[in-house]
Amino acid sequence: MRTAARGSPHRALQGARVRRAAPGAAAARRTTLLSGRRRGRARARLERRGDRPRRPEWPPGRRGRARAFRARRSARRVRTRGRASLRPRRAGLVWPARRPTPRHGRQGGRAPRAGLRCGAPARRIRHDLRHEGGRPVSTQTRARDARAIAHHYDVSNDFYSLFLDPLMVYTCAYYRDPAGGLEQAQADKLDLVCRKLRLAPDETLLDIGCGWGGLAIWAVQHYGVRAFGVTLSRAQADYAAARIASLGLAGRCRVEYCDLRDIPAGTRYDKIAAVGVIEHVGIPNYPAFFHRIHAMLHPGGLYLNHGITHNFYWRPTSQTEFLLRYVFPNGDLAGLTETLTEMERARFEILDVECLRLHYARTCRQWVERLRAHADEARRLVGERVYRTWLLYLTSSAVAFEASSIGLYQVLLQKHGDRAGGDAPRTREGLYGQPAG
Repeated sequence: MRTAARGSPHRALQGARVRRAAPGAAAARRTTLLSGRRRGRARARLERRGDRPRRPEWPPGRRGRARAFRARRSARRVRTRGRASLRPRRAGLVWPARRPTPRHGRQGGRAPRAGLRCGAPARRIRHDLRHEGGRPVSTQTRARDARAIAHHYDVSNDFYSLFLDPLMVYTCAYYRDPAGGLEQAQADKLDLVCRKLRLAPDETLLDIGCGWGGLAIWAVQHYGVRAFGVTLSRAQADYAAARIASLGLAGRCRVEYCDLRDIPAGTRYDKIAAVGVIEHVGIPNYPAFFHRIHAMLHPGGLYLNHGITHNFYWRPTSQTEFLLRYVFPNGDLAGLTETLTEMERARFEILDVECLRLHYARTCRQWVERLRAHADEARRLVGERVYRTWLLYLTSSAVAFEASSIGLYQVLLQKHGDRAGGDAPRTREGLYGQPAG
């Protein structure tokens, strides 16, 4: 019998019995952990190679019953045996719910209130396997990235138009007037991004993850730049291309279905924006992502990163597993500190960091209101299941932002040029003036 050392992060394992396979058995060793907890004797079985069993990846009492195979592709080979009910029929997505909007401040509260029933095991298993030994483990490939983006953004352009603004901007708005409407707030957000980047006529702008082309078109119309947007959603690319042509901007603005990694090496831009992209990159891919952007900037060029982070005390919940399964496959959030560290490691200078968390909470609330107002049309376009999934996702996101479980930060970065500082703004005075047309 062995007991966990005092101060161990897995105190729940104190008093656990560890049974070892006999030395010289098959290469795949199995360690069985039996906890003596009163409620539900949790059991974790970990398949291991080698003669020595290693520490379990989770306390038995906190993960339900699970079996995890720790092989090269372990994140794809998880089987749960417990109450993890994530299938659509069991997730409440097609059943009426008394309160489709969770109460304020009850992020991931009692699942039935939100029309969702997700057990504890799967939400923790996926997080632990994707963060093995404290380090994130990448499960993303180009093909998987493309499928994940298509899963979310290719649902239906008409469906998104029901709750987005006329510019089809699907990221946090910026409310200069707290009581203002969504349309003006999204226009103000686009202008804020352009002001932070200090866009000037005839400069080149790369918009990574450009969506339906809102930022690229705005920058061309109001700042005279030459913009190129890339997206992994064919529906978005087709929509943006048609809109650009209808506005007569084809000579200065273009949007293509393209992976950032497929842009020819040596291509350089004056300014780069990634608005609502970092959530899809995957934490293990941050170094390559930021180094790639750094290499694509002219010396002295500016890069604006607009993305969601989690707070220091964040832990995965049933809401997290729901979003990863049904809404954002491949989604991954890091803390602000971790994100800034990777930016500096890519040799960027951090010029400005601004929190827009409350702006995103209000944005999500207004999206929910607009989607509910068009409920019948939404059901006709995408069906009951997708409608309820998006309604739950937007509502729970609003609650999470309001509770400060997650945040939204705009970070302005610069690639050092011949002169330190270069085109960087010295003050914020130019950022908060009168917006462009």
